[in-house]
Amino acid sequence: MMRKQEHTRLQNLELLIAEAGSAAKLARIAGTNSSYVSQVRNQMPTKKGTPRGVGDDLAKKLEHGMKKPEGWMDEPHEDSQEQPVTCKEVNAHGGPDIRSLHPLISWVQAGEWTEISEGYVPQYESELLPCPVWCSEETFVLRVHGVSMEPRFHEGDLIFVDPDAAPVHGKYVVVQLDESNEATFKQLIVEENRQYLKALNPDWPNRIIEVNAAATICGVVVFKGEVV
Repeated sequence: MMRKQEHTRLQNLELLIAEAGSAAKLARIAGTNSSYVSQVRNQMPTKKGTPRGVGDDLAKKLEHGMKKPEGWMDEPHEDSQEQPVTCKEVNAHGGPDIRSLHPLISWVQAGEWTEISEGYVPQYESELLPCPVWCSEETFVLRVHGVSMEPRFHEGDLIFVDPDAAPVHGKYVVVQLDESNEATFKQLIVEENRQYLKALNPDWPNRIIEVNAAATICGVVVFKGEVV
């Protein structure tokens, strides 16, 4: 059962995300990793199997970054006048922006996107690609290489990756592994409070690997553009 303090902190995390504009923006303001904020937000399990929560260190960073008084994260603010309009309310009025443009980046950059996304300027206009579905402004684009995700994804396909989307069971995610200098692309499997990465290609060696604590989920695939 979730303790009252944990429940309050998760509610306040949602308020701060709405106030900042997105989870990625909040993470930058607080000086933490956006994928970690997303995992806490969705209570993804730790290596021990317990759901991630807003710990004391993260709570202090959020309070300091958002200029809240000490202890703000432990107090309920649902009825407060400072509660901002949530993203869901805004989206219900505005609808998806199918004309949003997002940068095509390298797989090495994907692993560092939370650090380089703010102020990122593509070298050429052709590197900005439109996404036909709603996604956050932090979304980036990768070109699939290799055959590990066939037959669902093929060499050269374009995938739009949203760092603000929830990395839940069955989703396709881009992950930075501790032993690699670039990100990888696999399906996320969550079973018995443990996380695994699965290659779709039945002939791929070591199709399923466990996600360790050092791995960082960079974002969730929200759209695929096929090569014709």
